[in-house]
Formats: sequence, structure tokens, C-alpha cells
Amino acid sequence: MSAADDLRTRIEAGERRALAQAITLVESTRPDHRETARELIGGLYPGPGTAIRLGLTGTPGVGKSTFIEAIGMMLIGRGLRVAVLAVDPSSSRSGGSILGDKTRMERLSREPNAFIRPSPARGSLGGVARRTREAILLCEAAGFDVVIVETVGVGQSETMVADMTDLFLLLMAPAGGDELQGVKRGIMEIADLVVVNKADGDLKSAARRTAADYRGALRLMRRREGDPEGVPDATTVSAATGEGLEAVWDRLAGLDAHRRAGGYRARRRAAQARRWMRFELEEGLKAAFAAHPAVAREAPKAEARIDAGDLAPELAAEELLKLFLSDKQG
Repeated sequence: MSAADDLRTRIEAGERRALAQAITLVESTRPDHRETARELIGGLYPGPGTAIRLGLTGTPGVGKSTFIEAIGMMLIGRGLRVAVLAVDPSSSRSGGSILGDKTRMERLSREPNAFIRPSPARGSLGGVARRTREAILLCEAAGFDVVIVETVGVGQSETMVADMTDLFLLLMAPAGGDELQGVKRGIMEIADLVVVNKADGDLKSAARRTAADYRGALRLMRRREGDPEGVPDATTVSAATGEGLEAVWDRLAGLDAHRRAGGYRARRRAAQARRWMRFELEEGLKAAFAAHPAVAREAPKAEARIDAGDLAPELAAEELLKLFLSDKQG
């Protein structure tokens, strides 16, 4: 039995250690690891596809980890198994990351029906590690019912998470009109539900007003294919007290059931897979270009000429591409 077959058998048996090992394997850049990872993923694909894939983002300090732990504990109480793929910020200098989500989700990390995997973003656009999509497939194969992908923060490129999940939740804090104006339209357009956290104590009234403001803004968004009336929407929750958690999940699960019944979720996943193929092609071509001996030799010379003002960047790029392509065609 090959290493990939052994891992696959253990993953499908629900062995958490095997799942952790497999995610480490798919995140590795070593050529031998990549070969084993391809064999493993190929043997699992397309997988059961029964898990709900939930993407979640929000500004730093909004309480993402607290919310995930609270909703995760609630789902486990309903008899579901929950996996959390938390993408941590990476240092642009050292590449290191904080990886503190297991510490922040202490109760959830102790649950036998939960799996938390922090991964460094390593500069990936969209706030998700490049291999997060493969990690989702592995979690589904291990029998998890809900896979939550927590992203680094809010930004235009954060929308990449929508290309690997079924539902997208934007977590916000109670705020005023100026803060609402600062929210990017792009992130609002992909949100299925905007949830205003910290709706408790002195902030409860402010949270309700903020949710009403978001609700008004969301009415201006065009409704997506297959969605019922009232989607997207905004509501409040208190991750600290648990108030509103069940209502939030019931909305999300109801929307997922509606999309599945209409065939929209299957079409969405197929479109995501096509886009991900193109992404992998682009990343592979970039890596091959950077590793090309002639390109590696000539690129510093082109950069020096650009610095000296002797060569336009566009022409330099064209020359390097011709060098790369002519060798490949030959």
C-alpha cells in the first residue's frame, strides 16, 4: 500500500492524526510531498461533497475566533462534526505566523468532534492559504459536517474565499455611519449574511442600529441567481452570551438547503473548480517562469536596465516572456 493510500484509508476512517498529517503534506512545497499529495487528492476527489463549507471574515478585533468557537460548540451540541481552517497572517519578512487560533478557541479545540487547523497565509491573496481548498476536501473525506474557513481580515482580495465555500459570512462590530461607508462594496456583494457581533450589554442598541444600516445597504445589491427573497441580509449576535447564534445558523443552513434543492450549489461548486484550475495554472506558470535558467539569468540584467532608465518595464517583460516561450516551443 502506498503512503497516499494508507493516509486515505486512515482519513476516511476519521483518524484526526491522519487528517493533520495529510494537511501538512498538501501544504508542503517539497516535490516528493507534492507528488504524494496529488495522488492522495486524486484518490479522494470529488469526495462526498455533503459538508457545508462556510467562509467567514471580519475586521481584526471583531471577535471571529470567539464567534467560531461559540457556533462550533453549538453545532457539536446538535450532533454535527466541525472543522475549522483558520488562516493566520504571515510575516512579510520572515514568513512566520502567529497561529494563535487554537489558543483562542480553547474549549472547541478540546472537543473530539472538532478539528482546528491554523495555517499561515504566506502572502496568499484572498487571505487564504493556497492549499486551503485541498484541506477542505480532506476534512470532508474525514466525515466533518461543517467546514469553516476563517480568513485573515477584510479587503478586496478577501473575495477569494468565496471561490472555495458555499456560504460567506461577514462578521462586523457595532459601528457608526462613517465605519459603514468604509466597508468595501466588493466584500458586501459576496456576503450571504452580515452578522454584527457584540450585541450585548451597552453595545446591544448600537449593534441593532448597525445591522439595520447594513440591511438597508444590502437591499441595493443585486440578488444572486437561485437565492430567495431577503438574501443577503444582516442580523445581530452575541458570541459571548450565545444570543442569536442558533438563528444565524438556521438562516445559513436554510439558504444552503434552498441552493442544494435548486441545483445552484452544485453549479456553484463546478464553477469554483474551473476557476481554481485556472488559478493553479497561473501559479504553476509563474513558478516555471521564475525557475527557468535563462529567465533567471536575464531578469537581473533587465531590472538593472529599468533602474537606469534604458528599458521600459513593459518591453522588459515582453523580452523575458519571449525568452521563456521560445525555449518551451523549441
